[in-house]
Amino acid sequence: MALNWTVDHMPNQTGRTVVVTGATSGLGRVTAARLAEAGATVLMAVRDTAKGERVRAEMRGNVEVHRIDLADPGSIRMFAESLGHRRIDALINNAGLSARERELTPEGHERVIATNHLGPFALTGLLLNRFRPDRLPRVVTVGSNFYRQVRSGTDDENLAATGSFHPLRQYVRSKVSNLLFAQELDRRLRAAGSPVRSFAAHPGMAWTGMQDNPGSIAERVLVAALGALVARSAEAGALPILFAATDPRARADAFHGPSQRKWDKRVHFAPVVAPCNDSERAARQWAIAEAATGVHYLSGVHL
Repeated sequence: MALNWTVDHMPNQTGRTVVVTGATSGLGRVTAARLAEAGATVLMAVRDTAKGERVRAEMRGNVEVHRIDLADPGSIRMFAESLGHRRIDALINNAGLSARERELTPEGHERVIATNHLGPFALTGLLLNRFRPDRLPRVVTVGSNFYRQVRSGTDDENLAATGSFHPLRQYVRSKVSNLLFAQELDRRLRAAGSPVRSFAAHPGMAWTGMQDNPGSIAERVLVAALGALVARSAEAGALPILFAATDPRARADAFHGPSQRKWDKRVHFAPVVAPCNDSERAARQWAIAEAATGVHYLSGVHL
């Protein structure tokens, strides 16, 4: 299934409040800007607030800048607490990190998996009771279609990424975790009777700045080759994310994204396949993330 969909098809967002992580560049910046232009109050959740303020000054609409470091559990909790009694309607877990070298957080977690997976897991749990029930409440997790390249199970318990460290492999591992999380979150929300829905989206290969610093020579060659064939702009890459965040036709059982053909501008609904269609693995990963972050939610529901 695929739909012809542009920002002109986006429902009016007046009255909605949306949190967008990683909103100072690339997909997050485009997503935040388009939501604000459509009437939403956008909370830019960013690590560099000075840069965030510069970006905000270039946007139209109601946009606020808030600090968060998704690799830092204390920062995530401070962000959630700083919202006071404010209610939200959508959370877009967009922020992503790739790294050339292995680096550990003070908690002993490898920084890519901490930022891309454990941080969004914790943030979602801490904000879950803030969602209004009547305005299409939803969590959108931004993944990558590279997850299909993983043929065997990754070591989900190896949060420190001990052993040989490969930048692209570790990034893809975090994207596998993102998609497993999005699927498991929706299962648990439905089982709990929550009105909040969980959706997953990906930009295809979009030029967002993350590709400017690949690791090895082989990875640079791969990125350049893929870019020439299929890369699209951040504007085009953000469309599936905006669709998942705003359109009533978004589906929890689909991975929303573009076609590999650059001329095809439609939003496609792809089935989630191995290794991310494994509900048992998703449940195990959920338990691992709870233990690692100390954030427990939707744990007692009967699936």
